[in-house]
Amino acid sequence: MKILKNNSIDKVIALAGNPNVGKSTVFNALTGLHQHTGNWPGKTVKNASGLFRYQEHFYKIYDLPGIYSILAHSEEEVVARDFICFGESDLTVIVVDACSLMRNLNLVLQITEITSNIILCVNLIDEANKKKINIDIELLKEILGIEVIATSARSGKGLEHLASAIDKYSFEPNKDVYKVQYSRHLEKAISIVEGSLKNKLKSNLNSRWVALNLLKEDNELFESIDNYLGQGFLDKEILKSISLAREYLLEKEIEITEIEDIVVERINNIAEEISNKVTSYGKKNYNKRDRLLDKILTNKITGIPIMMLLFGFIFWLTIEGANYPSSLLNKMFFSVEELLFNFCSYFLPNWFSNLLIYGVYRTLAWVVSVMLPPMMIFFPLFTLLEDLGYLPRIAFNVDKVFKKCSSCGKQALTMAMGFGCNAVGVCGARIIDSPRERLIAIITNSFVPCNGRFPTLIAIITMFFVGVNSNNSILSVAILMSVILLGILMTFIVSKLLSMTILKGIPSSFTLELPPYRRPQVGKVIIRSVLDRTIFVLGRAVTIAIPAGIVIWVLANVSYNGLSLLLHVSNFLNPFASILGMDGIILLAFILGFPANEIVMPIIIMSYMATGNLTDFTNLADLKLLLVNNGWTITTAISIMIFSLMHWPCSTTCLTIKKETKSNKWTLISILIPTLCGIIICTALNLLFKIML
Repeated sequence: MKILKNNSIDKVIALAGNPNVGKSTVFNALTGLHQHTGNWPGKTVKNASGLFRYQEHFYKIYDLPGIYSILAHSEEEVVARDFICFGESDLTVIVVDACSLMRNLNLVLQITEITSNIILCVNLIDEANKKKINIDIELLKEILGIEVIATSARSGKGLEHLASAIDKYSFEPNKDVYKVQYSRHLEKAISIVEGSLKNKLKSNLNSRWVALNLLKEDNELFESIDNYLGQGFLDKEILKSISLAREYLLEKEIEITEIEDIVVERINNIAEEISNKVTSYGKKNYNKRDRLLDKILTNKITGIPIMMLLFGFIFWLTIEGANYPSSLLNKMFFSVEELLFNFCSYFLPNWFSNLLIYGVYRTLAWVVSVMLPPMMIFFPLFTLLEDLGYLPRIAFNVDKVFKKCSSCGKQALTMAMGFGCNAVGVCGARIIDSPRERLIAIITNSFVPCNGRFPTLIAIITMFFVGVNSNNSILSVAILMSVILLGILMTFIVSKLLSMTILKGIPSSFTLELPPYRRPQVGKVIIRSVLDRTIFVLGRAVTIAIPAGIVIWVLANVSYNGLSLLLHVSNFLNPFASILGMDGIILLAFILGFPANEIVMPIIIMSYMATGNLTDFTNLADLKLLLVNNGWTITTAISIMIFSLMHWPCSTTCLTIKKETKSNKWTLISILIPTLCGIIICTALNLLFKIML
């Protein structure tokens, strides 16, 4: 992963650290608006890079994924390790949390084994001061043999000193950096392999660290070394030295599989020793508030009910809050529709104007007016929970349930992301280390209803279960929560079935940090949620909605034997749809709604009214009358709600699955599994209702 410098860049800087240490805040403060986000070459892990200038020098800084270790168990760890090892950066700035120094020093000590070109940034020093945690910066600097800067990136404190240190140590590397020493036998084995590496490694690769990892049978590292140094680097001499070193360790009763445990234990012990030397506490119960909150929020009895109430409130706020802006956007888009049609008619044939305005434009208007408002509410609220430090508590609360399904507790976080958009939930599965468990999370994410399915669900709940003249939003949310709970239950069931069949395996263990509760930065939360999530999802949906609008218009307006193609297709689907408790028009609406679930209900209305254009009712009483006159019953309403919850993912999500898995097979499986579940359950319920009624 070689970084090419252009003529204007003097040095390349790597920014590393644990999650939740303010690393991105440091990055943003240094680079300002001169940032770029993309994917690491050959990886699905996002990176951010930016430029900053200090005095006469220009620097390019890379914000590496937040990790706890570089032992390369996850994709993020591999990316961070390979960049530090092979990215040819001139300096690595490690950001640590002043409130959790011991845990953070673990990563610091691992990186000091790779490179001596390091600066330690002890961030969140203001929070540490509030908790009466005192860190002896000078002693820490003396022990580690590197420059240590105390900062509070949120307020800008210490950032000038950090920039000055970067400017200095990019050109003058540290000389006496602390190196971890292991047992006598392991050190001898390292020296045997290291001897064969002389004059074969590039100057910035630490031969001692490479030797240690070659002993561990790290296949990921072997691959990275081959990519960086060229195929055939591991020649006969090196392979022979590795074999001799391993034989020596076995003679001393040290198994090869034990090496990593020995390394981890030693680093943990040293991190604790250093932390105890440099840290003092002004008050013993500095984290009393966090512990009290955790007793409530992660309690076996209260944790899950509070979580459900919190999400219920978020859904209620999203539903209630999105109504007015959705209506406003709808009126705004449709108020200019005739003007646009008249304008196009001057230059284009009438049929083409119809296609553009009543096909493409109207579909886009529906997608934007229905998707944008709830996403603008849900994603900031979700990001707010993330900033507060509550999301890891959700994973903690349901970890045992997911383990019983032989999957990973982190799947709870990806599932929660899916409420806003399933495509975002699929992307979020990157946080799961195990490829098997990551696939389970991706395949089952569409069982969680995204905001695109909420309008259909809410309209049906209001018309057939609550009453069109009722303002009982609490009852609506209660029924909606019941539907959501069914989706979550299906997630557990399918996860278990997958782990017993095509994705067999034992649930992996993972380190789940419960970060301190922090006051969120509301402004940054809004910007991050809008730019990173809302605009990303809306952009994909709009791109796919354009061809969808063309197809829908053509089917509705092209006739054969006196009937539109849309009615021909719906009549063909009628026999199968009736088995599911629906009709052909409803099933066709779900098929045509593949680009975006928001347009399912408008397609149904358009088909019943035979208008040839997407249509919607603002009056739910009139809409209910139209649906009942076309054969809708309670059975139909329930079947549609179930099928809305369980059917193929939208096109945006399917494209995301394909991108994340790089596999047509897993994309097809992700489509088939929820669809088959929906078909089976709808058929069973329809038969049951027929028997009962």
